[in-house]
Amino acid sequence: MWQLMQMNSCQLVRQRLLTNKSNVYFTNLMKSKPSNIVKRYFSEVKTSSEKNAKPGLLLLCSPWKLCTGVSLALGARYMLSSGPAYCKALVAHSRVIQRRPNIEEDTAKFDWEKFFSYLKPHKWLLVAAVASALVVAFLNVFIPMLLGEVVNVLARQRNNPSANFMEEIQIPALKLFGLYLAQAFFTFMYIHLLSQVGERVAAQMKQDLFQSILDQDMSFFDQERTGELVNRLTVDVQDFKSSFKQTISSGLRASTQIIGSSVSLLVISPQLTGLTLLCIPSVVIGGTFIGSLLRKLSREAQTQVEKSTLVAEEAISNMRTVRAFAGEENEAQLFAQECNAAAALSMELGLGIGLFQAGTNLFLNGMVLGTMFMGGHLMSTGQMSAGDVMAFLVNAQTVQRSVAQLSLLFGSVVKGISAGGRVFEYINRKPVMDQSGTAVIKYHEFHGDIEFKDVSFAYPSRPDAPVLKNFNLKIPAGKTVAIVGTSGNGKSTIAALLERFYDVNSGQITIDGVDIRDMDGKWLRGRALGIISQEPVLFASSVKENIRYGRPDASDAEIYRAAQTANAHEFILGFPEGYDTLVGERGMSLSGGQKQRIAIARAVLKNPPVLILDEATSALDSASEKVVQTALETAAKGRTVLVIAHRLSTIMNSDIIVVLNKGNIVEMGTHNELKKQKGLYWNLIKQQDQAAQETSKSL
Repeated sequence: MWQLMQMNSCQLVRQRLLTNKSNVYFTNLMKSKPSNIVKRYFSEVKTSSEKNAKPGLLLLCSPWKLCTGVSLALGARYMLSSGPAYCKALVAHSRVIQRRPNIEEDTAKFDWEKFFSYLKPHKWLLVAAVASALVVAFLNVFIPMLLGEVVNVLARQRNNPSANFMEEIQIPALKLFGLYLAQAFFTFMYIHLLSQVGERVAAQMKQDLFQSILDQDMSFFDQERTGELVNRLTVDVQDFKSSFKQTISSGLRASTQIIGSSVSLLVISPQLTGLTLLCIPSVVIGGTFIGSLLRKLSREAQTQVEKSTLVAEEAISNMRTVRAFAGEENEAQLFAQECNAAAALSMELGLGIGLFQAGTNLFLNGMVLGTMFMGGHLMSTGQMSAGDVMAFLVNAQTVQRSVAQLSLLFGSVVKGISAGGRVFEYINRKPVMDQSGTAVIKYHEFHGDIEFKDVSFAYPSRPDAPVLKNFNLKIPAGKTVAIVGTSGNGKSTIAALLERFYDVNSGQITIDGVDIRDMDGKWLRGRALGIISQEPVLFASSVKENIRYGRPDASDAEIYRAAQTANAHEFILGFPEGYDTLVGERGMSLSGGQKQRIAIARAVLKNPPVLILDEATSALDSASEKVVQTALETAAKGRTVLVIAHRLSTIMNSDIIVVLNKGNIVEMGTHNELKKQKGLYWNLIKQQDQAAQETSKSL
């Protein structure tokens, strides 16, 4: 026991134990080797027990063995008890943020009702799979009985060599062969059917999970990490599916075999069965106790694996930034630290599962040894035949294998339930925003009058930092309204509120007199509004499919016309594969101006009555800005346009210019009117002109 505690594999666990300051006795006990008093006590107990043992009696549990078992149990209990984990990466400055800081609170409860609803459409396949597994289990129970008959025939043949061996062995052998064939057929059936049920349930869970993620509010994506969401869709669903299939196949079969074989054991020899099954309740209670400890450890391990996935996902998706700052070595070190922390937790989990399985196997092997000892004794007294002992031993080994399978399955079940709970946590998550609106405006009745009425808003992630307070603005139909101001004054927030990415805290936003909260959100964003942002994101597909994303049912001719309107047709035809050219992930193979014009074509394709330009040219050079600005002016004809601008040169021709400062409108008018006032707008123009002059001088 003491040598076990001094092994390298237990160093991490000992760190957890030594931090428990309240248990000073146990801490000192772990640090030091056993004293002479302890050694003498054990040796005296062992000597006295050997002296007092009577010959011919089986000493099932000596005091020394009992104390050793208790010490092992206490060691396992303290190894898996709660305490600070030293396996996490000790990084002074780390960008890795854990989504759920208090992992002790298991909010991801397994939803059994939802799980059964997934099984319901496939109930007959599941019933057939379960029935096949039960048939295999019962066949495994009957096979030892026929083996016993075969052994009895062999024993009689030895005692009576003149008997016709082939005649006596024929019927038991044919029955046994038939059982083997049936066992093979039903094994194939339950594995095949169970695979279908598991894959269909997993596919539906994955689809529902993805749909639930898509339906969440934008505030959800502001707080969650992309790698964590992808981890739910891939790793957690896969872990749950594997656990489900193993539980039904191995777990159900093993449980049935334990029950059936126990009945057979009771029929063959009640005396041996009583001795064999005497200690089973203690194993069940111990397994339940250890299971509660391992579930918490499994959650910690899965969360740490998730953190390592986040590091890799962020580094790969931002590879240009990593390369620009020569951060490859730092990223590799951070990933290695998170992986090592995950490996340490998984090893700790493996240690606990290993202790449980080792104890189970020791118990099972003790059952076989006791069976052989007592069976030989009953056989010597004529109470059992050789075939009965053989049948009992095979049945006992069936029980042993089944319980061993359950112990192996134990870790998979713990991991699967934890993974399933995490999946159901997001499937059952409901958006905070009310999406029940159904109002739409018919196309021929749509004018495009937009009004912000006493709007106040703060982002859900920063509720104590209001962005807009009692904001009022009217955007007449068919007019171009530009909103300018320094960074951080709420310009882009106005565009996000109009798109209803967020709901206002108070006030309302109306289009043609209809509150956008009463409108169908899909119609609002899909047909009424079109947005072109500062950094357009393209999908890793062809140019044609990226433009078609604006309206999936659009024809190729309509795509070409939209590209011509956006001044993108000519440069697209200049590509080797034209409109079938792949743009790379996030459009990285294109220049900023090219990406922006493709985004304009995508917005124009769905022909929205209202167009939102959120600093669409601020990230472009002067040459690209002129080309994109021409495309924007062409696309804006006949529409209500809201322009969020940083470069004032792009909004001089706007019908109305609104100047924001700290979320409030401080000036409003045309370009010439605002220049004459010599207020904030005039200062912004002066600052940009000075910056342009300094830049030209430096060149």
